[in-house]
Amino acid sequence: MEKKSFKRITTRTLHEMKKMNEKISMLTAYDYTFSKILDEANIDIILVGDSASNVFAGNETTVPITLDEMIYHAKSVVKGAKRALVVVDMPFGTYQSNPDKALKSAIRIMKESGAHAVKLEGGKEVSESISKIINAGIPVMGHLGLTPQSIYKFGTYNVRGKNKVEADQLIEDAQTLEKLGCFSTVLEKIPHKLSEEISKKTKFPLIGIGAGNNVDGQVLVIHDLIGLTNEFNPRFIRRYLDLNSSIKSAVSQFIKDVKSSDFPSKDEMY
Repeated sequence: MEKKSFKRITTRTLHEMKKMNEKISMLTAYDYTFSKILDEANIDIILVGDSASNVFAGNETTVPITLDEMIYHAKSVVKGAKRALVVVDMPFGTYQSNPDKALKSAIRIMKESGAHAVKLEGGKEVSESISKIINAGIPVMGHLGLTPQSIYKFGTYNVRGKNKVEADQLIEDAQTLEKLGCFSTVLEKIPHKLSEEISKKTKFPLIGIGAGNNVDGQVLVIHDLIGLTNEFNPRFIRRYLDLNSSIKSAVSQFIKDVKSSDFPSKDEMY
């Protein structure tokens, strides 16, 4: 089937892409500059990830980042995105136990940032919060498998869904999210055969990260993809650049040129 050109990606667009067997591309961004670059490169979805807690704030987990901080990042990203769908992670503590709080948090994200959708981690345990948000007219993307906000509960970043009990629960949770009206769901770090089974038992777009290629699209953290960070090395990351080394080399050369008075040259002075 001939691929269609989309001027603006919407939640409906993703379903059209799935029907046409066109894979969906998704990357994180946390500021205007990166958002503009990704958007001009025609990325389909920009995720304002709570991974900003790690790559921007230097926290060990995603747990510490606040709603105000996520809104700040989201506002910056929205300004740079003219084509991509902008999805914002709801941070830990803003939706898990209180559906009313979840709705208020989602409304704040949408009104204050101008984003197009929110993303929540979890299955049936957060179904009331998801239902309340969707009923208010806010699109929700789910997130199953490895859920980083629950790292202290699981105590490990290991692959999820390897045993039958957990695999069956993930399938059930995916079906629940679809029934609730989520427009898509991220599957993180699960066996590729399980993601294939989930794909067969659901109809909404599935975005994988460490979930194999039996899904409708892929997502990575931009800092991993371009090699700005190099200490995080799970199997599912593919580094397309090594900017960490390139930047260090450029900075080292700058320091050398300053120390030797080579910079600025006559041509670089007024």
